[in-house]
Formats: sequence, structure tokens, C-alpha cells
Amino acid sequence: MATEPIAVQPVATPPVTVKLLGLLLAGGAVSVALGVYGRAHDPTGEKPYTLFFSSTINLKVWLATIVLVLAGVQLLLALRLYGKLRIPRTAPPWLGDAHRLAGTLAFAVSLPVAYQCLWGLGFQSTDGRVLVHSLLGCFFYGIFTAKVLAVRVHGLPGWVLPLAGGLVLTAIVAIWFTSTFWFITSRPAGIPLF
Repeated sequence: MATEPIAVQPVATPPVTVKLLGLLLAGGAVSVALGVYGRAHDPTGEKPYTLFFSSTINLKVWLATIVLVLAGVQLLLALRLYGKLRIPRTAPPWLGDAHRLAGTLAFAVSLPVAYQCLWGLGFQSTDGRVLVHSLLGCFFYGIFTAKVLAVRVHGLPGWVLPLAGGLVLTAIVAIWFTSTFWFITSRPAGIPLF
């Protein structure tokens, strides 16, 4: 008795607009959730860790600077991956792994800073700089979520990942300027940088 082959129906994939909308909704949900939590949570004022620094703010300044440097490394690696830089002439096979590692480390290093900001300080709007910094922090984690998800979603236009990566980098730079740069240039005399 011969059996006839079973016809396999191709799985329908959602349209690109639905995928993009999903990424935006996921990132937006993370941003809004962090902002709502930061606003609703009563700041503890705690400064839970200093490691070998003189205060928590000094630790945050240096961790944020490490995040900025790692983001710069990730940008250079991405430019090489996309062929915008030609150094080295032949891209080594580990380049993609190094790009992901730099991003993972930047994210991991940002977490203690974000924790202290959200838990100890909350979402603040005491002045323009602090409000912008709070908004940028929420935006960063939202766009980071969208970018990480976009890496896993197939069939997106080629501009999605570079745009998301550019927005992540822009957020990191802006966060650094509204916090670390401000602290370095505005701290009262006698307050150490370490």
C-alpha cells in the first residue's frame, strides 16, 4: 500500500510592519515600566555599594565611563562588521562574537548604576538636567530591549539594526553627559573623583 506524500504548508510569517510594531511596543513597555516604577517608588536614598571608591557617585561615574568606552568599542566593531571600516583588511571570524561581548559587558556594567538610580533616587524631575537624565535612562533600556529583540527577528529591513544600535549609542552618550560629565565638571572643590 503506497502512501501519498503529505503536503507541508509553509508557515506564514507576520508582515514587517507587525514585527516593527512588536519591537516598538516591547521597547516602549520597558521604558514606561521603568519610568512608572521610578516615579511610584519612594526613593530610599541608599548608597548600597562603593567598592574601592570614596562614594557611590564616584563608582557610578566610573562604571558609566566604562559603559561609554564599551559602547565605543561596539560601534567600531559594528562599523567593521558592516564594512564601513576596512581595518583589519580581512575581518576575523570572531568579530561578531566580540561585538556581542562588548554589548553584553556594557549592559552588565550599566545595571548597578541603573539599580542605584532607580532604587536610591527614583525618577526625578527636580530640574531640567535631572529630568532629561531620568527620561534617557528609561529610553536606553527600552531601545536596548528593542535592539536585542530585533537581532532575533528575521525579515526586518536592513536599516533596523543600525538605527536601533545608533539610538542605543546616542542614549549612552547623552546619559553620560547628563550625569558623569556634569559631575566631573560641577562637583564642589574637595570632592574626589575616585
